[in-house]
Amino acid sequence: MTYTQLAILAAACAVIFDLLIAETYLVKRKVFWTSYAIIIFFQLVTNWWLTSRNIVMYDPDAIIGFRIASAPVEDLFFGFALVLGVLSNWIRITALRKPG
Repeated sequence: MTYTQLAILAAACAVIFDLLIAETYLVKRKVFWTSYAIIIFFQLVTNWWLTSRNIVMYDPDAIIGFRIASAPVEDLFFGFALVLGVLSNWIRITALRKPG
């Protein structure tokens, strides 16, 4: 499985978790997308720093080749999956812990 396939799978799993399992529906909320816009800025800065200095390198055969801020576009899918998955799970766990 390529990095591209894994990134797309991770993003799809995060959306499924958000909508069907945790039922937090973050992808339908403006506040999520506003927060994500802030997060993605810092992700791009970090990705640029790591990839432009060859601290992190990618096999060209495992990615589609399109880069944003020197990092493969697939990194955006993984970042999205991470942020959405963590926030959905945080909300789900917090709701389960509330009494009554």
